[in-house]
Amino acid sequence: MDGTEFARTEPQEMNTPSAPEPSAMVIIIDDDPLVRTALNSLFRSVGFETRLYGSGREALADEFPDIVTCVVTDVRMPEIGGFEFQTALSARSAEIPVIFMTGHGDIPMSVRAMKAGAVDFLSKPFRDQDMLDAVGAAMERARKHREAVRGNIEAKTLYETLTPREREVMEGVVQGLLNKQIAGELGIAEMTVKLHRLSLMRKMGVKRVPDLLRLSDLIKAP
Repeated sequence: MDGTEFARTEPQEMNTPSAPEPSAMVIIIDDDPLVRTALNSLFRSVGFETRLYGSGREALADEFPDIVTCVVTDVRMPEIGGFEFQTALSARSAEIPVIFMTGHGDIPMSVRAMKAGAVDFLSKPFRDQDMLDAVGAAMERARKHREAVRGNIEAKTLYETLTPREREVMEGVVQGLLNKQIAGELGIAEMTVKLHRLSLMRKMGVKRVPDLLRLSDLIKAP
C-alpha cells in the first residue's frame, strides 16, 4: 500500500460507531486489494455492509443502494482520483459523505479535501479507531440528510392537497399575519380565513403554527 501499512489497534475493546443501521453501507474505493480487504473486514466487524471497487471509474459505473451510505476512497488512483470521483459524484446529485485517505498526504491536499466537503482526511497508516470515528460521523451526516429529504418530500406531498386559497392563507399565517390581516389582503371575510386555516392545518397534519412554519421551510427547501 504505497509502502505503508494499516496501524492496527492494540487488542482491546474499540469505541465503534453507535448502533450502525442494518442497512448502512460503506463504499470502499482503492486500487490496492490489500487495503480493500483490510477495510472490508474492519467495517463488517462493526456491522456495516460494504461494497468494494478497485477504481473510481468502476464505482461511478455502478448504482449505489438507496440506503444510508458513505464513501471511503483513496486520493491517488489511476484514471480517476478521489477528488475527481467526488466531483463526479456530486454532479450526479448524490449527497453521499466522502472520507479521503492517502499515503502521500500533505497540508494543501488535506485543506483541499475539507474545502470539498470531505468528512475527514486520513493519512496512511491510520488507526482503525480513527477510521471508525470518521465513518461514524459520515453515517450520521448521511442519516440526517436522508431525514431532511424525506421530510421535504412529505411536506410537499401534503402541500399539494391544499386548495389555492388555503395556500394563500397558509402564506399569511407563516408570515405572522393575524386572521383579520389575511382577510384584508385576500379580500375575504375573517370567518372564511378561519375556516381555511382550520382546514389547511388539518391537511398539513399540524395543530400549532410553529409546526406549520417548520413544514413551510421544508416545502421551500430545494
